[in-house]
Amino acid sequence: MTVSQAQLLQRSEHRCELCKANNELAAYPVPQSNGYPNAEVLLCLTCRDQLENPAQIDGAHWHCLSDSMWNPEPAVQVLAWRILKRLSSETWAQDLFDMLYLDADLLAWAEAGSIPQTDDLPIHRDSNGVQLLSGDSVVIIKDLDVKGSSLVAKRGTTVRGISLTDNPEQVEGRVEGQRIVILTKFVKKSG
Repeated sequence: MTVSQAQLLQRSEHRCELCKANNELAAYPVPQSNGYPNAEVLLCLTCRDQLENPAQIDGAHWHCLSDSMWNPEPAVQVLAWRILKRLSSETWAQDLFDMLYLDADLLAWAEAGSIPQTDDLPIHRDSNGVQLLSGDSVVIIKDLDVKGSSLVAKRGTTVRGISLTDNPEQVEGRVEGQRIVILTKFVKKSG
């Protein structure tokens, strides 16, 4: 059984069920529900993006779980458990994780769809072997023709606020107002 958007809005009081933001809300199906009823939550764009891109999880954003982990909705509790488990290397998250109790059925649901740990995610490295993280700035080290356009990304161009992709040999960034994919072997992290 799924919950309608109207039901989610009413249940959540028109706020993200994890962080309480009220912008760009949408239903998010909690994975691996195995038929558990009402397996959808209402989330803001920031929460959805971080859940869909585990490499980009920002621990500072998730301090909100100290409130939302007590939400009576099972799907919200399961998501809080998964996020806290993923962030358990941070002391505050481990403390909250230790306090969170789920009954056996909810715990099985939570464990079935855990968010991958950093060790399970691809590591992006620049041309010098330095690890790249989402939000880093890089410098292009070679003139690059951008496929499908007449744009040439010039050597020495700084690309700020890169995004990581599923492919550890590629990052995304904005050059001259255009979002492009750049091979990591043609960039170096800027300091």
